[in-house]
Amino acid sequence: MQKITPFLWFDSNVEEIAKFYTSIFKDSEIKAISAGQGFSSATVRLNNQELILFNAGPMFKLTEATSLFIGVETQEEVDHYWNALTADGGQESRCGWLKDKYGLSWQVIPSVLMTHMNDKDRERAGRVMQAMLQMNKIIVADIQKAYNG
Repeated sequence: MQKITPFLWFDSNVEEIAKFYTSIFKDSEIKAISAGQGFSSATVRLNNQELILFNAGPMFKLTEATSLFIGVETQEEVDHYWNALTADGGQESRCGWLKDKYGLSWQVIPSVLMTHMNDKDRERAGRVMQAMLQMNKIIVADIQKAYNG
């Protein structure tokens, strides 16, 4: 059983949001949807990570201070998540960050970026960092090119 579950406050229809997110992630499901006096909530599972989506109006806003990190292996995965989450009003940001159309921030990060940025050869790691700082969506081939020098 998951002991820490992200609880995300939206000012939108959580059933719509739940359907959107579960359409993007392969191993996902809507576990529950409920509504009460002035609020609604949905519990979803995305790639074995449970989230609670909550809507009780505009009192609180999502900010970039909270993001969900998607670790991927291939450029195809980067492209899939990036394109799906920025569709229909999402916004690209820098260094693998984006905001979806509901205002939630995500990071789509290939493992090669993290591996190369943590390389003991600080010159190589520095080149990778400089390449990443020039990107919105991470391009795996460009990260590898920077690493190789």
